[in-house]
Amino acid sequence: MAWRNFEVKFKPLMKKRLFNFFIFIALISLFGVVVTQIYWVKNALFLKEEQFKGSVLIGMKSVLNQLILKHNDSTLRQMTSSSPCVIEKTEVSDIISEYVLDSLIRVEMGCMKISKDYEYVIYNKRNSRMAMGRFKDYTEQLIQSEHQISISPLFSPGEYYLSMYFPNQQGMIIRQMIGWMVLSALFLIVVMFSFWYTITTVLRQKKLSEMKTDFINNMTHEFKTPISTISLASEMLMKPEVITSSEKILKYASVIYDENNRLQKQVEQVLQIAIIDKGEARLKLKDVDLHKLIDKISESFDLQVREKGGSIEIQYLADPSIVAGDRMHLMNVFSNLIDNAIKYSHHAPDINIMTDSDRKGVYIHVADKGIGIAPENQRLIFKNLYRVHTGDVHDVKGFGLGLYYVKKLVEMHNGNIRVDSETGKGSTFTVFLPFKNELNPMSDE
Repeated sequence: MAWRNFEVKFKPLMKKRLFNFFIFIALISLFGVVVTQIYWVKNALFLKEEQFKGSVLIGMKSVLNQLILKHNDSTLRQMTSSSPCVIEKTEVSDIISEYVLDSLIRVEMGCMKISKDYEYVIYNKRNSRMAMGRFKDYTEQLIQSEHQISISPLFSPGEYYLSMYFPNQQGMIIRQMIGWMVLSALFLIVVMFSFWYTITTVLRQKKLSEMKTDFINNMTHEFKTPISTISLASEMLMKPEVITSSEKILKYASVIYDENNRLQKQVEQVLQIAIIDKGEARLKLKDVDLHKLIDKISESFDLQVREKGGSIEIQYLADPSIVAGDRMHLMNVFSNLIDNAIKYSHHAPDINIMTDSDRKGVYIHVADKGIGIAPENQRLIFKNLYRVHTGDVHDVKGFGLGLYYVKKLVEMHNGNIRVDSETGKGSTFTVFLPFKNELNPMSDE
């Protein structure tokens, strides 16, 4: 038997570990995809930069070749002239026209699909003397530029170089790739979002499945007790010695009646939740005096509380105390809150109920000195089927429907509910109900 129990507990544990392992593998894989994508984008930027450098170099060489051709043509014309040796060319400007140089660079860079955002200069590398070009604001950058070519085939004296500098070079490269980069980033975001959504959905469904399993187990446990009691009382009623005793018949009939009512209330609660979730619930609104309502509810719990050595203290400060509400549903709301206060008090339940009001409506505070609710559970207690774990002992009964039912009904009355709690010191549930319910007009039914 012990081995079977171990096997039953071991299988869910293995499934959980396997599930966590696959999530871990998926996270690692996603991280790998992101890193790989970033690497390829970085590599593509590097290749684009090299391509840009190559395009600039080709353009500069083309400019130099055209200048050489023009110079050769002019030299030939000079040699065939009547006085070929009259002009001595000792400066770069004697060979190259700044206007022609500017025009050629503009044409060649345009052919290479390169932006006009560039600077250029012809300078002497030996003494950094600028001969011609656009170099006013970027002298240092032009001297250190990676885009340089010697013009020695055109002009030999000195070490003259044609240099170009692109102030926004990185921006130009990125602009050429921006479409693919945005598309790549978009796909990555979609994949990451899809992964996150899938994991959260699976975890949510897993949690919901566990809650539903817990609900079925609790429901089976809750239904089994009254059914067993009714069955036992029915058997006792059929015994001859019981039939002859009217006192015993009354006793066992009373047990059957009480357990049947208990079972009926449990079934009714489950059915009411189903109706509310489908959106088919309708309120029969009438004027309800909350003070009279709370008096009646507290009376029904008074005996149960006193048997446990506790008490219910009531303080009415609301004026007026009449709201538009469905009397039956409001009774269920406050019955659930008082019932919870009793169930979650390990010792004698001390319950305090207080009302106050403002110009909008009435506030009802139901406070206990029970076990309290941990901060991480306070935002979850109003969810469907959620039950705060109190350990392995099944000492607190319920389906996890009560507070969900309370919240839904309070919201249907155009009100709200909140909880203030501290572990080990108790909880205070505050319900607000408006004087006028605009979402659900008054019904004459």
